[in-house]
Amino acid sequence: MTAINAEVLLAGGYAALLILIARGLDLLARHTHAQAERFRTGGFRYDPDHDHWTCPEDQLLRPHGYDHRRRLIHYRAPAAACAACPARALCTDSADGREITRPVDPWPHSEAGRFHRGIALTLVVLATVIVLGELLRNHHLGEMVMLGALLTGCLTTGRRLTDHLRATPGGFPTPTRYQGLPPIPETDDRPHD
Repeated sequence: MTAINAEVLLAGGYAALLILIARGLDLLARHTHAQAERFRTGGFRYDPDHDHWTCPEDQLLRPHGYDHRRRLIHYRAPAAACAACPARALCTDSADGREITRPVDPWPHSEAGRFHRGIALTLVVLATVIVLGELLRNHHLGEMVMLGALLTGCLTTGRRLTDHLRATPGGFPTPTRYQGLPPIPETDDRPHD
């Protein structure tokens, strides 16, 4: 049995590193997204059965609008309840009551999630191209076994990263549960002259 040549070892190591970075990037992005959601809704509890939030002072925030473009549901507490609340200064300065938004789509279907998932998939595709290139150039049994294992890792990681994206492709319909909500007026974010 021949030894694995240095080119195959370096290319294989680089491909393995790319796969690990892709998986780590996806995990880190998911964790950061979850942390941001917990910070944004700190102290509030969501009840999925009744589709409302409950604030720390036991006031309900009910759905009051749906933003079709950003695919967000807006929940708002009654303005009178917030005005009389002893914790108002710590919670909101809005005269309309505290508002929380919740994305309709799970991770990674937010724009940030798709961006990070796209970067991770790009790294996996690069690792796959490197491994396939080395498989075409090297035909010794030991090298083919090592590269075959790496190719399996590339394909497994790529499939795992694309499962959610394939299950719910872009342009999916608005959930029927929220169709009765009034749409949120779109704001013009462009600079004005």
